[in-house]
Amino acid sequence: MTQPPSPPKPSRRKRPFWLPASVMAAVAALMSACRPPTAPTRPEEALPASSETPAVVGPVPSETGSARTSAAATPRAYRQDAATHLYGLNADRIHKGKLPPLLYAIGVLEVDIDKAGRVTAVRWLRAPRHAPEVMKEIERMVREAAPFPAPARMGKVTYTDTWLWDKSGRFQLDTKTEGQL
Repeated sequence: MTQPPSPPKPSRRKRPFWLPASVMAAVAALMSACRPPTAPTRPEEALPASSETPAVVGPVPSETGSARTSAAATPRAYRQDAATHLYGLNADRIHKGKLPPLLYAIGVLEVDIDKAGRVTAVRWLRAPRHAPEVMKEIERMVREAAPFPAPARMGKVTYTDTWLWDKSGRFQLDTKTEGQL
């Protein structure tokens, strides 16, 4: 008896030589796009040298308006820029690490920002009425932090953030919280 001929072995398809290189290039591009922007080292570098405006890196207090702009296209995206701005101006008041299980106050504040970064209104959506001193302090900090980064793509913006307040007087914003024990 003769055995039937065996089917031909499937040939292993070779990958094109450029495929691994293009995958690596794509990964490198994504990694570099995720890198946070660097802060200017000198005040004169904070102002744009051309008609382009830099993205928000940190706070720039000024009487006339923010030297920085926000490239955020939505109020939710702007919230990140505003939180970074507030954290930069209140670094000594930020609670480091996870918050304790019981917080002294939690409040939700809505803030209106005009095209120059000025605060035009603040409204409590959830006010910590048991701690009126916290309400006053948060409102004061928000108003004194003006001008905020100018919302260049939106013209003006209304953003909302939750303030998590510890009994020590330190806080975190929900946008940048490190969690709770």
